[in-house]
Amino acid sequence: MLLRQVDQRIGLSRAVAMALHDPRNQDRIMHELRDLVAQRLYALCCGYEDLNDHTALRNDPLMQTAVGTSDELGSSPTLCRLERRATRSDVVALNRVLVEQFIASQGSCPGELVLDIDASDIPLHGNQEHTEFHAYYDHYCYLPLYVFAGRAMLACVLRRSRIDGAKHAAAVIKLIVTRLRQIWPALRIIVRGDSGFCRQRLIRWCERHGVAYVIGMARNARLQRHVADWERLMEQAYEETRTKQRLIRQFSYAAMSWDRERRLITRLEFGTQGTNPRFVVTNLDRPAEELYDDLYCQRGEAENRIKETQLDLFGTRASCHKFLANWLRVLFSALAYTLMQRLRKLALATTDLAKATAATIRVRLLKIGAAVIRNTRRIRILLASHHPLRDIYFIAANALASP
Repeated sequence: MLLRQVDQRIGLSRAVAMALHDPRNQDRIMHELRDLVAQRLYALCCGYEDLNDHTALRNDPLMQTAVGTSDELGSSPTLCRLERRATRSDVVALNRVLVEQFIASQGSCPGELVLDIDASDIPLHGNQEHTEFHAYYDHYCYLPLYVFAGRAMLACVLRRSRIDGAKHAAAVIKLIVTRLRQIWPALRIIVRGDSGFCRQRLIRWCERHGVAYVIGMARNARLQRHVADWERLMEQAYEETRTKQRLIRQFSYAAMSWDRERRLITRLEFGTQGTNPRFVVTNLDRPAEELYDDLYCQRGEAENRIKETQLDLFGTRASCHKFLANWLRVLFSALAYTLMQRLRKLALATTDLAKATAATIRVRLLKIGAAVIRNTRRIRILLASHHPLRDIYFIAANALASP
């Protein structure tokens, strides 16, 4: 019921239903598209990853109440047909929904926005469309691209795996930045990513359009020569003190394919295992230590959000044969993540679950025992009076009940 209240507040399932095309004869359907979407999103949030689970869920009185009906919900075949009729326009529109949900969640223009861009793998175990072997992950997989702004997901683009990991990154960032600046023209935007996204197309686009960037850069022989003297000094200091040495420095650098020199930040370490340099290219003029420690190193938080989407909300269930159907499945997990994220922000911000993962919120607050009594006049949900998180549930319910 908490998910239902959040969904009504932000209009997520309604926005998704408006974005998806529906070729069915509206005079002959039994289940509205919005109800099917809500049913699928609520089930994912509650831990039901497979469509087969809806064989029983469609008759569950609490799920029916959450969706907003007292009749049978959509069956597994009905939901399967919903996934299999996905088109490229559908998945593009759902990515647009993610951005619009983020914009609507902001009360005013943020002073600064950091867009984290990263990729991950979705293992494949069948004969899906565009299945390819990826040497780094050592299995057949897809290679989805994610963009986050803090904890909010702004894009989820499914890709085949035998490609450059940064493919489509510049185009996705362009679309997101353009939309954000339509709403907030004065917004300062920083693009942050690891060395896999150090590509001239992305960097030059950011420079032309006034977007800041802080992106990792892979080590090479020329970079190693730049820092060789500093590493020798660190080695000497380590031999004298036997304590790990750490140093952050900056210099100008231009690769052969670059049109000009750019600022590079290097973090150098020397310890028992020898040297361990890291490099970051940026167009920001902040102090080097602040850029590396306080800005670049925080990109790891996006990896935690990807894990939450893929593991807690089943964003790796790409078992359909059709590529676009799998993309829609992955996007449903992304939308379920958005629903859980908004639950955290709207209802749990002042509680102990303010930073809890989706799986923790599910087992401690959503999947709890209740008695459901339904008659012709009303529906009563009786929760255990001694539930250990009774106070948190009370806070969340009150927060979502207020306008």
